[in-house]
Amino acid sequence: MKKRGLIAFFLVTFFALLTQIYFADEGMWPISEIHKLNLNAKGLEISPDEIFSPSDLSLIYAVVQVGATGSFVSPDGLIITNHHVAYRPVQAASTKEHDYVKHGFLAKDRSEEIPARGMTARITESFRDVSGEVLSVLKEGMDRVERTKAIEKRKKEIVARTEKTNPGKRAEVSEMFSGKSYVLFLYTHLKDIRLVYVPPRSIGEFGGDVDNWMWPRHTGDFSFLRAYVAPDGSPADHSLKNVPFRPKRFFQVNANGVNEGDFVFMLGYPGRTYRHQTSHFWAYDEEVRMPYVVDWYGWQIALMEKMGEGDREIALKHLSRIKGLSNTMKNYQGKLKGMKRLGLVKTKKEQEKALQEYILADKDRTERYGDLIKKMGDIVEDMRERAEYELILNYLGRSALLTSLGCTAYEASIERAKPDLERESAYMDRNFSRTKQRLFLSLRNYYEPTDKAILKEMLQRATHLPEELQIPAVTAIIKDKGPKETIETFIEDAYSRTKLNDEAVLKNVFTKSTEELMNMKDPFIQLAADLYPTNLLKKEADKARKGLYDQLYAQLLDVKQEFLKTDFIPDANRTLRLTFGRIRGYRPMDAVYYKPVTTLDGVLEKSTGEEPFDTPEKIFALYKAKDFGRFAHPDSKSLPVCILYDMDTTGGNSGSPVLDACGQLVGVNFDRAWEATINDYAWSASYSRSIGVDIRYVLWVTQKYGGVDYLLKEMGIPE
Repeated sequence: MKKRGLIAFFLVTFFALLTQIYFADEGMWPISEIHKLNLNAKGLEISPDEIFSPSDLSLIYAVVQVGATGSFVSPDGLIITNHHVAYRPVQAASTKEHDYVKHGFLAKDRSEEIPARGMTARITESFRDVSGEVLSVLKEGMDRVERTKAIEKRKKEIVARTEKTNPGKRAEVSEMFSGKSYVLFLYTHLKDIRLVYVPPRSIGEFGGDVDNWMWPRHTGDFSFLRAYVAPDGSPADHSLKNVPFRPKRFFQVNANGVNEGDFVFMLGYPGRTYRHQTSHFWAYDEEVRMPYVVDWYGWQIALMEKMGEGDREIALKHLSRIKGLSNTMKNYQGKLKGMKRLGLVKTKKEQEKALQEYILADKDRTERYGDLIKKMGDIVEDMRERAEYELILNYLGRSALLTSLGCTAYEASIERAKPDLERESAYMDRNFSRTKQRLFLSLRNYYEPTDKAILKEMLQRATHLPEELQIPAVTAIIKDKGPKETIETFIEDAYSRTKLNDEAVLKNVFTKSTEELMNMKDPFIQLAADLYPTNLLKKEADKARKGLYDQLYAQLLDVKQEFLKTDFIPDANRTLRLTFGRIRGYRPMDAVYYKPVTTLDGVLEKSTGEEPFDTPEKIFALYKAKDFGRFAHPDSKSLPVCILYDMDTTGGNSGSPVLDACGQLVGVNFDRAWEATINDYAWSASYSRSIGVDIRYVLWVTQKYGGVDYLLKEMGIPE
């Protein structure tokens, strides 16, 4: 009886915990599952079929993936997304003379719109389950590597067949539950995206890293883009002959916004979450991976900021990279703090203890699953033992640009010689032009002193690895003399002789065979060749690890479903999802309550005249005149700026449309509160809050500050 009571206790505890973490209404729901949610009873005023129905032109066609998420807001392909989502192409178009990052970008009409270099857009057209077809390739007796490679190849075969029968479309097989379920998505893929209106950094990035991941927030984090296609409507590369894309649906903009307590929902492409992973995985992230990344990113940020001091041209080269690194670093710092504060790993261990009690209570379950959690833990422990070696090897090949160029060129020469379906994904015919384009765009931001310093630091870190985990390519550099002297000599020699920093040479490099590449005698090609065998061994080890882990992960889900007698929401994986909730504040600490709407009053309260709180003078003048137009809040009489809500979001939801109960656009999601950085692992009604820019602030800045009245007319906003 005592044992039964213990199992019952853990069952109740486990179910309660999982209900909070996995089954809260605010979960990131696959779009095919939303009809299970009874959304109308929760506050939705339109039919769920209006959001998604396989046979209708529903709202999902107004959502577009542009790296993160965006929304069509006019019949002429106008897209709204975040300022930080458009940041890279804005930075790429900027020069010292035309600093669009600092001053913003404005196309007075469509003829002045410029390419958003490197940016594409894709729209989900259809999806279907292909789990049976994918898993049918698995045979008895396959080893771990064979399992992973067989699944990878079958996914590529399905994609190739689908794209052949759907010319101009892009297909992708997404893993919903590792080793268990797979869905084929078909996308319209648009390649000509242009900048329309981007506010200055002092508005679009107001508060900078100081306010990042914080509430209250006062950031006008929005930008407008436009998608173009060939005159016949087909996706096409940039051309002056192209015409605006005509989306199947676009969102109506509700210029009246929302109020505290209002129902809202969101459609978007959230990135990766890890809520179904084990306590071992969570502990590895908390204790090993995230602390290493925080340290390495922080080192690079400090270096680049120092390099750009006093020279705007150099600073511009670093801005986009600093922004990306800073965003991840602060996110991880928030996660680490939250995981410790809430004891998430301990909670997960308690859940696993309850599950193990359930498994051991039955002989058949014990035979099938008795050592399941331990086996998964053993795999993660192997990752932990090799973590520093693997992290250094990863960053050695990609942190310094010229090393990344050399490694990509060398690997391409090997992969491109294989049949297309046997290549690594980046080198397949369908992806290779994008792979090269990303490198060419990165080369435009190349600054040699920074690149040298990053490579030097990475090589020095590699020399401190244990003897049994030394990287042969690094050992070869330092074999004759001490690490410091030989590394400095190697770097000076390599950067003086390389030609990979010449775009014309780089373009030619990608046409060469491996033998032709080696005949160039370029030091970064040689370094790539020396690193390649070690990288190849690591890739094979990763595939072996994944092959076994996925097999065990599928069994873990099976026994959890048996235990809880319910289905799970799959972790986010950059596929289209829905989440919903309400405009709602929260209490981050004792005696403190955060309201869910900020106003222009707060912008001026924070303003110091210096970055990142350097509000433009025109905003002060408009505020003093109380020139808020129709966008002032009827109660506060001030202008709403940002809104807070208890929807479940993560990275990738940047730019997602915040929609009211009628499916109209009332905000643009851009961040989470500091306490919600742990959403990748757990969601809580008490602290998980996401942040969006209020549509009233978007429209006011666009009209009153930017003077872009034609965009409001295009969106159907009455005068």
